[in-house]
Amino acid sequence: MSAVVEAYRAQQVPSLHELIAAHQSLVRRIAYHLLARLPSSVEVDDLLQAGQLGLIEAAQHFRTDAGASFSTFAGIRIRGAMLDELRKGDWVPRSVHRRARELADAMRRVEARTGHEAADAEVAQELGISLSEYHQHAEDAARAPLMSLDGAAESDPSILDHIASHDSPEREVLRDDFKRALARGIDQLPEREKLVMSLYYQDELNLKEVGAVLGVSESRVCQLHAQALLRLRARLSEWTQMSEAA
Repeated sequence: MSAVVEAYRAQQVPSLHELIAAHQSLVRRIAYHLLARLPSSVEVDDLLQAGQLGLIEAAQHFRTDAGASFSTFAGIRIRGAMLDELRKGDWVPRSVHRRARELADAMRRVEARTGHEAADAEVAQELGISLSEYHQHAEDAARAPLMSLDGAAESDPSILDHIASHDSPEREVLRDDFKRALARGIDQLPEREKLVMSLYYQDELNLKEVGAVLGVSESRVCQLHAQALLRLRARLSEWTQMSEAA
């Protein structure tokens, strides 16, 4: 009887070609979701091509007894392949990284001085710039980390690249420590920023859809998203400093 059951199960497993064909829309959805927070210089075709390779790899390595659906498994591989492609392209100017550090440092100073979560207006005042300038710089800086909080443990690429480059017994400990620190940082965000992060990264709504849920404009969602990422960068400063010292 067991042989009959195994034979039946084998017939129910889609072929490699069927899995790839059935999940083309997943590649497109992830590509356009990422594209919404990337500079205009990034071509969607590059993301789609990288995502296609990730999908093929996922189909080749998927096991039905692994406990996760293929869509979940493939989504992580597809997004990871796209992020790898972006890292190779080195598409973020050094000035943007520098500005991100300045914003995070200013936010950290404000919070240390006041003892409460820094508001955008307070950070702008600390930097001696207008609120509109702060929002623009923050949105630019938000593109630099390219954070993906869907369980793939991807955050500021420079940090994880630093960890991954050290092939030692400490590597997994460092990675796990960072993941725990990131999870704590997200949990401690102001409620509105935490909701934006959840809707955008976990539920994969686009910025316009997040705005509709919150009852605010898409522009305001961009500001909240950028503020949340800066706040995380400020609170994970020890990891940022570690990567920059490498």
